[in-house]
Amino acid sequence: MTDIGPAYRTGFAVIAVIIAVLALSLGDAIIKATSLELPLWQMYVLRSALVLPVLWLLARRSGPRAVGSLVWVAVRSALLVAMWLCYYSALPLMPLSLAAASYYTSPILITVLTTLLARRQPPLRVLLAVCLGFAGVVLILRPNTSGFQISGLLPVLAAFLYACAMVLTSLKCRDDDPFALALALNIAFIVAGAGLGLFAGQEGSFIFGPWQSLDFALIGTVAALSAVILIGSVGAAIAYQNGPPATVAAFDYSYLVFSLFWGSLFFAELPDALSLAGIVVIVLAGFLSLPRAERRAT
Repeated sequence: MTDIGPAYRTGFAVIAVIIAVLALSLGDAIIKATSLELPLWQMYVLRSALVLPVLWLLARRSGPRAVGSLVWVAVRSALLVAMWLCYYSALPLMPLSLAAASYYTSPILITVLTTLLARRQPPLRVLLAVCLGFAGVVLILRPNTSGFQISGLLPVLAAFLYACAMVLTSLKCRDDDPFALALALNIAFIVAGAGLGLFAGQEGSFIFGPWQSLDFALIGTVAALSAVILIGSVGAAIAYQNGPPATVAAFDYSYLVFSLFWGSLFFAELPDALSLAGIVVIVLAGFLSLPRAERRAT
């Protein structure tokens, strides 16, 4: 892929995305562990309300850089809020590592979207990567078995929304202040949480559950999630601003390693042989989707 505009800082972007996915994978494990205690809409509001003042100060201290287009920033934030809504909704319903593997078809989708937006026919290797990625998802979800649930497709939908958001970040928000982007994202979380809260009160619902009184344990959980979303949202914005989307997306796969670790540590979740095969196939598909030079660099 030919770079346009300022030179990429690929090494810096790779470090940023690895730190971001390490934080986000830990946050996802915390959300899965507390899904019966804290409804998603309340978590959205409290988590972002805590992190908002910090982001506001960081955005002001970073200098006069401002967002270039409020419309594109708003679209990016809406895509990411919808993405996390889909992904978080899947976590109580399936093992963390399998949800992560289905979600990590996103690097393949990023490469496909980048190619299509450049108005080029996808190369054969990209088409093969798409087929392999689909095969990996089938191995994980196994739609012909009695254990298949339609909710298993939620991480795949999340992958598509994430791919759209990250390509948009690279094309339309590349010069924007990453702290301002993270600030806008967390404002969107509060707005979305308040909107979902209008339908709250459903006992046993992860999304629309009733408001939970806060004790020290839940306050600590929300504080940890606030730190996670601060690191993850800023790190992802920095990574996709400073590196080629396909290359950064390849290192996004480190989330799979982290999710396997957190899943086994916190939930004793060990994927079976077919699921592990699906994870390996998806990772291979993601690397195959990279341009040859970027595969060598990766």
